[in-house]
Amino acid sequence: MLELNIPSKEHDESRQGEALVLDSSKNNDGRKLYVESYGCAMNFSDSEIVASILSEEGFITTPDFNEADVVFINTCSIRENAETRVRNRLKEFSASKAKRPDMIVGVLGCMAERLKSKFLEEEKLVDLVVGPDAYRDLPNLINKVDDGSKAVNVLLSREETYADISPVRLNSNGITAFISIMRGCDNMCSFCVVPFTRGRERSRDPFSIVKEAQDLFDAGYREVTLLGQNVDSYKWKSADSEEISVNFAQLLEKVALVSPDLRVRFSTSHPKDITDEVLYAMAKYENICKYIHLPVQSGNTRILEVMNRTYDREWYMEKINSIRRIIPECAISTDIITGFCSETEEEHQDTLSMQEFVKYEFAYMFSYSERPGTPAAKKFKDDVPEDVKKRRLEEVIALQQIHGNYRTQQRVGKVEKVLIEGFSKKSKADYCGRSDQNFMVVFPVSDEYKPGQYVNVLIERATSATLIGKIAQ
Repeated sequence: MLELNIPSKEHDESRQGEALVLDSSKNNDGRKLYVESYGCAMNFSDSEIVASILSEEGFITTPDFNEADVVFINTCSIRENAETRVRNRLKEFSASKAKRPDMIVGVLGCMAERLKSKFLEEEKLVDLVVGPDAYRDLPNLINKVDDGSKAVNVLLSREETYADISPVRLNSNGITAFISIMRGCDNMCSFCVVPFTRGRERSRDPFSIVKEAQDLFDAGYREVTLLGQNVDSYKWKSADSEEISVNFAQLLEKVALVSPDLRVRFSTSHPKDITDEVLYAMAKYENICKYIHLPVQSGNTRILEVMNRTYDREWYMEKINSIRRIIPECAISTDIITGFCSETEEEHQDTLSMQEFVKYEFAYMFSYSERPGTPAAKKFKDDVPEDVKKRRLEEVIALQQIHGNYRTQQRVGKVEKVLIEGFSKKSKADYCGRSDQNFMVVFPVSDEYKPGQYVNVLIERATSATLIGKIAQ
């Protein structure tokens, strides 16, 4: 994956593995758990659910897989290179397991769902395979492995939302947190494996979502990100009354009303589903961040149809116009795929012209990677040469570099409200945090402020991805 101007780790579909650690006062005969996650924010959120389930069984976690009794890798199938990294990592785990045969190695998440028993039968790299809807079964599956059997549960569910499980906040800064509001996806984009690895859409009840947001705020958190494969299609109906329902705009408002000091973000939106009602809710509440991730994928109508995106170029452009009209200060990021099946040079130029039209603040850019089992793999030929895909991707990246720099330079001289997240990675003399529009902001440490507080920062200069300034007097 190539990426540029990435504002946060919410959307990165191929994030490097990250070990997740929690403390527990319980003890399951001293058994230690290691969880490593790859992919989108939903995977990292799921790992917090896994940790919660197993902490109830007395497991404690360790940052070192070499000393773990149970090692899980939570996987991503969205791109081929993500799967390659996972396989390589499993080989490292296997080397450690060879020295400690009692170590249990398991695969969780989307790769587990997609490849199912192949891991157990053909590659013999793991003892346990668990899909994203079967995490409640983990204690039972671990017991099966303890008894000498291999274990697999990749059944998808029409109901599972894990609404009653309070996630263990792993490697948390105590300031920002994810809240999963729905699972699965009903959009059948031809390039995407998500509907097959995560199942159909189902929305979590709004009461549990608002309670989780309130609990986080009471614990000192000051920003939540509402997560879903397509948050705009969130729709909950009461089992007791068909007349009682909550859509995404209404849910946004309910979470925003927890406290004006709790920032609310969301990810990800589908262009066909984001409504003006959502935009007006964002405009109404100061604490709903003015930032939308709106994947375009391609700027050409024919390619969008081949991708089964269910909107065309003009529809997308009108949606951008609506955002600009209702929320003039809103930042917009996107996903772009170059070299999709049958894409011509002229159609590629339409993507570049779409970039010129929007001038995205941030972008996640990929060349097309065929995923087995997707409609595209079954129906279309992956016929754009790799060198052409790469060259088109480089052109998209170069243009985004210009636009990203343009957008950050627009912020110079302005005062940004920043939620302090901690020290800058480069210097303990500087704090860092995010602006309303999701720009990373760096500024000198002050004794008057600490992480978790809001501060106004005057932006003095900017790189293509970062705003740099000083606390405004």
